[in-house]
Amino acid sequence: MLVAALLAACGSDSEPLATGPSVTFATGDSDAPVTSAAPGETGPAETTPGVIATAPTTASDAPQPTSSDSATTAAPVASDTVVTTAPTAPLGDPVVALTPVATAASPVDLAWRAGDPTLFVVEQDGLVRQLRDFVLGDPVLDITDMTSGGGEQGLLGLTFAADGTLAYINYTDGDNGDTHIVEYAVAADGTFDESTRRELLFIEQPYSNHNGGNVTVGPDGYLYIGMGDGGSGGDPERRALNLTSLLGKILRIDPAPDGDAPYGIPADNPFAGVDGARPEIWSVGVRNPWRMSFDRETGDLWFGDVGQGEIEEIDVAWADEGGGRGYNFGWSAYEGTERFNEDQPADGATPPIFEYPHGDAGCSVSGGAVYRGAAIPALVGRYVYADYCSGTVFAIRAEDRAVTGSVVLGQFNSVSAVREGPDGELYVLSVGGTIVQVQPG
Repeated sequence: MLVAALLAACGSDSEPLATGPSVTFATGDSDAPVTSAAPGETGPAETTPGVIATAPTTASDAPQPTSSDSATTAAPVASDTVVTTAPTAPLGDPVVALTPVATAASPVDLAWRAGDPTLFVVEQDGLVRQLRDFVLGDPVLDITDMTSGGGEQGLLGLTFAADGTLAYINYTDGDNGDTHIVEYAVAADGTFDESTRRELLFIEQPYSNHNGGNVTVGPDGYLYIGMGDGGSGGDPERRALNLTSLLGKILRIDPAPDGDAPYGIPADNPFAGVDGARPEIWSVGVRNPWRMSFDRETGDLWFGDVGQGEIEEIDVAWADEGGGRGYNFGWSAYEGTERFNEDQPADGATPPIFEYPHGDAGCSVSGGAVYRGAAIPALVGRYVYADYCSGTVFAIRAEDRAVTGSVVLGQFNSVSAVREGPDGELYVLSVGGTIVQVQPG
């Protein structure tokens, strides 16, 4: 059974932390320390190696701290800041039912193609199945002989190109769960042509956890890949802020071949052309981003980032502020808004829009989606997510870059993802095998 988010969050992975220098060297060169860009910058300062640019985090334009019974939103933080909380306003009156619609073997993701009502269900062991009229069909892709299954490994993510003719998957193999990003051609009936398999990206993993696993085509047509920090506990080799490593990052690539290269680098990637930095990097400072999604109306990128042992967080890359270009989401200088590795640079981190401590609310976030369906008007514009440990499904409302309400929608065990379908309606997946739809209550 998948325990991806649970193992990534709990204290059992907290290996002894390596001691490091007072700063992380972004290029591996002791003469090139990581620095932070000034507030308001969305890209690296000119082309100086090692610069991590961030979104604005000044007190005047950042979310103000609030809390509910089980969660808090984040304020901008510095190393000497004490984060305080105040009650949130009620979310409103969305009343929903989590209605079972299908069963599958350890479902971990769900995707769809434009113009096609079919849902494609990803099973962790390596199968993709079509779900039509809530009837699960035979596999349209079978890579069970290629994947390393169990724990946090396996076939973890699926997305489609805008025209639906190509699919991209994220899966792991080997003892440590090395990451593969692979493309397949897709026929009109939704079957994958396995003879067209083309590997775009291979990323070696140092440990068996924190694989990330998300792959998403953005509104710009580029491929966004969520990569965990490589695993173990506490970012022991300090990879999350190191620009020579693809781990602990959100990557952005053009999946079309570029000459002899299997993919291209978009010209506006923040570290394209920066000596010593990996040009695929879009954002830095994530621990284990588990389920990313774009708001279909605004283009904002939302994701849950699984915490170390104390705090779970939800992050947003606002489309009108660059969509995450050059963002530093803080790990491992911070866990949520709390200082974590003191040897990592504290300045310039973009705080989560929302965080909650381990306890009644849970201990491992499973990211979701902003609801844009028509069936539940009171839920429109709310971000729906869940916690793997507690089984609680939540919705939060964000206004003016701050969370202004939170509500519990229901309980559902072992949630691996909250995903939207082609009509904007939401589905909640459990690795126990059940898929439910969020319907009017």
